Amino acid sequence: MGFTVKNPGISTTVQDSGRYGYQASGVPVSGAMDMYSLNLANILVGNDRNEACLEMLMMGATLEFDSAAVIAITGADMKPTVNKKEVPMNEALYIRNGDVLSFSASDNGNYCYVAFAGGMDIAPVMGSRSTYMKAKIGGIDGRKLTTGDKIGLREYHFKLPNMKMRRFVRKNYESEVTLRVVMGPQDDHFTDEGISTFLSAEYTVTSEFDRMGCRLSGEAVATKNGSDIISDGICVGAVQVPKHGMPIVMLADRQTAGGYTKIATVISSDLDKLVQCPVGGKVRFKAISVAQSHEIYKAKKALLDELEAKLTKHYEPRRFIIEVNDKKLEVTLSE
Repeated sequence: MGFTVKNPGISTTVQDSGRYGYQASGVPVSGAMDMYSLNLANILVGNDRNEACLEMLMMGATLEFDSAAVIAITGADMKPTVNKKEVPMNEALYIRNGDVLSFSASDNGNYCYVAFAGGMDIAPVMGSRSTYMKAKIGGIDGRKLTTGDKIGLREYHFKLPNMKMRRFVRKNYESEVTLRVVMGPQDDHFTDEGISTFLSAEYTVTSEFDRMGCRLSGEAVATKNGSDIISDGICVGAVQVPKHGMPIVMLADRQTAGGYTKIATVISSDLDKLVQCPVGGKVRFKAISVAQSHEIYKAKKALLDELEAKLTKHYEPRRFIIEVNDKKLEVTLSE
């Protein structure tokens, strides 16, 4: 029991928090482009926050349900509807057997996420349900969804606590963002002028923007002796600068190693701002310390922790007796 894909949209894949522990064997982490939205969607439906969701790019899918479900939609606003009636984002929603969930083109953000209470009934590959299309692993046969795909849902508790409170207010994504970075590991390969350029210039998000990385255009970043190095590991958010001098921010499906200088790394807490930024959007970089990046990460995580704690707290209904016209009535006051 679950749903059938009636229209897959532009590119809809199954993604969770990623496939860790296999980069030494050349297998990328993959996972959600916007990890914050994935975590938020799962919390709203009572899942582990790293559970697999559907990730939709630019134009959403159409899904027909053959069983009841509870879902939450986060990330880019693709104007979701159920049976052609608008439904809210960023809150838990009841879905009935036969309902059709549809999406349109996004007018704010790039990636939208749909979480299902209990999770999708998809077998993990190397500990993750994330789809890595280049190697055809994870998700649904290692590919994006197509018309006619049927995906089952795992069991869940229909009576989630505090259903009325399962909502979250999100601000719109911006087309001009400042990304905080930790400098290095090869910032010593750049001239002082190159580093100054990187931290002061405004860059534009180009159309060369996919799950592997985001290429920016703008003022070239100067190196001391070229951009080639002995290949080493690449983490999410690493900012490579090839010989043309244009920064490339590496993202979820990045290669595991590369031979270009990396001037800095965008902190994980800011990656959602970049991946939701439109082509043509403007980007600036700001250097911070490792300690500052840790504090920012802990503060952002604390917001999700607080929301999760609030929603998982069970409220006991209060019952009391009142007398009306000499008759005793039992009244239950719910949450």
